[in-house]
Amino acid sequence: MRRDFTSYQHEGFRRKNPFTFVSKSIVVTLIRSISGIRGTIGGNPDKGLTPPDIVRYITAYGCFMKGEIPGKRLCIVVGRDARISGLMVNNLVCGTLAGMGIDVLDIGLTTTPTVEMAVTDSESDGGIIITASHNPKQWNALKLLNNRGEFLSASDGEKLMQFVALPEVAYVDVDQLGHYSSSDRYLLKHINHILDIPLVDPEAIKNAHFSVVVDAVNSGGGIAVPLLLEVLGVKTIHRLYCEPNGQFPHNPEPLPEHLADICEEVVKTKANVGFVVDPDVDRLAIINEIGDPIGEEYTLVAVADYVLQHQPGNTVSNLSSSQALKDITEKAGGLYFASAVGEVNVVEMMKEKKAVIGGEGNGGVIYPDLHYGRDALVGIALFLSYLARSGKSCSTLRAGYPDYYISKNKIEFGPEIALDTILDRISERYSGNDITRIDGVKIHFDKSWVHLRKSNTEPIIRIYAESDMQEKADHLARKILNDFKEIINGT
Repeated sequence: MRRDFTSYQHEGFRRKNPFTFVSKSIVVTLIRSISGIRGTIGGNPDKGLTPPDIVRYITAYGCFMKGEIPGKRLCIVVGRDARISGLMVNNLVCGTLAGMGIDVLDIGLTTTPTVEMAVTDSESDGGIIITASHNPKQWNALKLLNNRGEFLSASDGEKLMQFVALPEVAYVDVDQLGHYSSSDRYLLKHINHILDIPLVDPEAIKNAHFSVVVDAVNSGGGIAVPLLLEVLGVKTIHRLYCEPNGQFPHNPEPLPEHLADICEEVVKTKANVGFVVDPDVDRLAIINEIGDPIGEEYTLVAVADYVLQHQPGNTVSNLSSSQALKDITEKAGGLYFASAVGEVNVVEMMKEKKAVIGGEGNGGVIYPDLHYGRDALVGIALFLSYLARSGKSCSTLRAGYPDYYISKNKIEFGPEIALDTILDRISERYSGNDITRIDGVKIHFDKSWVHLRKSNTEPIIRIYAESDMQEKADHLARKILNDFKEIINGT
């Protein structure tokens, strides 16, 4: 029977709440942020991700990279997920780079972390990932990397945007066009790097005789995850939505309310664990052996627990992530730090604090001994190694972590919403509480918090609340949503 995830609860399970306030109808425009250039395919230029927009922003990226690495013929790695518009966007990206005299290494249908690692493996000068990550099929995006295979910083992004505003750019003549080459070997290189990690134990995984279900939402993970599992020694792999055709069978964001099919499949096949990845394979959700999601927040917690047992040290996640990571880090003798939301912000703080592991509570695991990027594949390898070495089941592992409950809500907004003013007003209302303003507004209560911020990837405002009881988290989320409405209505 299909579960109704809007009402289903058990100890330690966090559900998405239906307290969603929607503002006036919004016109989707391009979203420019530290997460890249993102928009819906089609429509008018500068209102969606159209061919002229793609050419304009890739041209700006090419100009920016030439300025950062002057006097050299550049090479840029390009990869994409399986979404329907991917090939069209890929052709425009590669052609524009070639027109600027930049060589292209096209690694085709792959994963975001594979592109990141391919930049350094190939000694290229940058990278472009064509993926809208968890967004539905009508979206696509350009994720832009530097020569370390990491996302551009906020300051680099500002420099790039200056090139977008240039009235015209001169492209190269025919004799200086960039060269195009392609390769399909970088996914296996990525997996081999994972096998070289001392904490990854293929022998223990093989001897555990795991049965694993994979939901890859019909994107690149349908190739990458089964291949990884086979190399790790998993003999029984049940593939669910692993045909990389870009036809997402459900909402591609790996949240519990979207995962009923794999939960049923885990129970039906009597599997030990289920793994769900988003279209570009940088987020990981885990289903335990009784068919329950352990919660995307606990992906990072479980992997970090394993790493901290062998590599004591500090951890980092963002302000919207569960405080469970803080608890297990301090228990292991390390220090926990919270960054602004956004992978580049987490990475920057991980480097500053010399964190041994970090990531985001959306299922994003960053293991710096491999590379500084969210990587579902390394998350799977480390989690299976922990499961095999410990001899415990997924549910038993999860039961050993502190229980926190998150209420995740959103508000769609349009240009009529003066967000900065609203955030200031909400801060004033809670001035008696400990408030963090480095990324929106985070209000700290006793054993609870609420974080209100604008999304980097969608025209929405996210309101996350966490507490030691679901009812408390729901109440806090409702209260902030009501504050938001009151401020908009001038009451």
